[in-house]
Amino acid sequence: MPEKSGGAVSAELARTAWSVLEPLHALVYFTPEAEPGYAEIGLETGNGAAYFASRSAPMGAVGPGPVAAAFYNFNPELVASVLPEVWGTAPPEKVVRARFGIADRALAAALGPDLLGSPGLAEAAELARTAVLGAAGHRHGRPLYAGHADLDWPEGGAHLALWHAATLIREFRGDGHVALLAQAGIGPVEALVTHVAAGPYKAPVLRKTRWWSERDWAGAVDRLADRGLVAPGGDPESPVFTDAGRELREELERRTDELSVPAFTALGAEATARLAELAAPLRDAVLAAGVLPGTRKR
Repeated sequence: MPEKSGGAVSAELARTAWSVLEPLHALVYFTPEAEPGYAEIGLETGNGAAYFASRSAPMGAVGPGPVAAAFYNFNPELVASVLPEVWGTAPPEKVVRARFGIADRALAAALGPDLLGSPGLAEAAELARTAVLGAAGHRHGRPLYAGHADLDWPEGGAHLALWHAATLIREFRGDGHVALLAQAGIGPVEALVTHVAAGPYKAPVLRKTRWWSERDWAGAVDRLADRGLVAPGGDPESPVFTDAGRELREELERRTDELSVPAFTALGAEATARLAELAAPLRDAVLAAGVLPGTRKR
């Protein structure tokens, strides 16, 4: 196990390391491998069943309430349309295995044999594993991280161990962000509105994928305007931050970075920077594969 080195990890360094690892994790949601992989166990990808089941399965056969709460910005009615019925088709253990299989095949395709078998990937996997094992003492209040942290580490190669570690880092950070949104009184739809105000997200896309109506959206815009966070009287489809709104978003991002530091504390600054360095060519390969949104080849 790598030794902790290089002093304390800063919030900025934690953000850098997470941002480099995030595309490796996110690949599992958009890879062409997902649809046939989940279809083999009876899950559909077009109605949300595969997404909600695969991400929540580490928490067990949970119902729609806990999942909507943990995922935060999805309409609870969408979650309830597939949970808990989906567990009768595909129990959580089967879903977890399918998800690991999809991640395995997706990373193999994106990275290619040279990167897949490289010493850099193996070192990155070991560093990332050390980081998230050290974060286990900070699981309270982080339900998605805790659920994934209880899983056995996947066998099948360093790339799969790295993917699991990247997933744990992502959920650790996300759980902290959700807590801050709730503390700030930024509800699920309001959070999506701030994404659009910050750009480059589009309101119709977020509404459709999260199952909120135009009325839900307009209400959230009005609530933010009443708080002085977005400009009043504008187009709800294109909300504009006020200075106060922009400052609040920046503050929430800064505090999210601070809450994510324990995910890297076990490494120390030098090893965390090394992890980000090693993961950079892997990230570049995933982006070049053209599977993630914004990178798709025409």
